[in-house]
Amino acid sequence: MDHQDIVHALPQRWIDDRRVKAARLPGIKTLDGFDWSWPKKINRALLQQVFRLDFLPQHGNVILLGGVGVGKTHLAIALAHTACLQGKTTLFTSAVDNVNALAAAQATGGIKREMARLLKPSLLVVDELGYLPIDKFGADVLFQGISQRYERGSTVITTNRAFKHWPEIFHNDSTLTSALLDRLLHHAESIVIEGPCYRMRDQSDA
Repeated sequence: MDHQDIVHALPQRWIDDRRVKAARLPGIKTLDGFDWSWPKKINRALLQQVFRLDFLPQHGNVILLGGVGVGKTHLAIALAHTACLQGKTTLFTSAVDNVNALAAAQATGGIKREMARLLKPSLLVVDELGYLPIDKFGADVLFQGISQRYERGSTVITTNRAFKHWPEIFHNDSTLTSALLDRLLHHAESIVIEGPCYRMRDQSDA
C-alpha cells in the first residue's frame, strides 16, 4: 500500500481532527451554537451564506466588525472549523500573536519562512485586529501578510474598529492602510454586528 492509499484508508474523523489541530483553533465553535437572539443587529442571511464557503474558490475575504463580546470570534472560529471539515487548509491567529511571531522570526532570520506559513493556508483568520496598539514593524508585517494573500487565499478578520479608524491600527499610516483596504475589500463581505457584550449578560439580568 503506497502513501496515497494509506491516506485514503484513514478514517475521515482522524483526518478532520488533524486538520483542525493544524488550524490552531482556540476551541471548537459552531454556527449552530451561536446565539442569534443576543445581537441587536446582525445580517443572519448573509452570515449563513458565508458559511457555505463559496468565497473560498474566489479567494474572497470576510470582515466581522463590532464591539467587544458580540460574537465575532465565535463566528470566526466556527467559520475556520467549517473550512477544516470541508477539507480546506486553515490557520487561526490573533493580530497580536501574528505580529509577535513575525517579530520573533525576524530576530532569528526566519521571517520569510514565517510569512510563507501565513500565505500557505486556503483560509487565514486574523482575530482582534485593532484591540491592542502595534508599532511600525507590526503595521508593516501585518500589511505584508494580509496584502500578499490578495487573490491567493481568503482572509477572515475580526475587528472592533470601523474602516475609517484603521489608520490608527496601522501606526497612523494612511497610505499603507488605504492600500491594504483596497486589496482586502476588493472581494469581501463586511458584516457589522451590534449589541451589548454577551459575557456581561448575567450581570445585565441581575
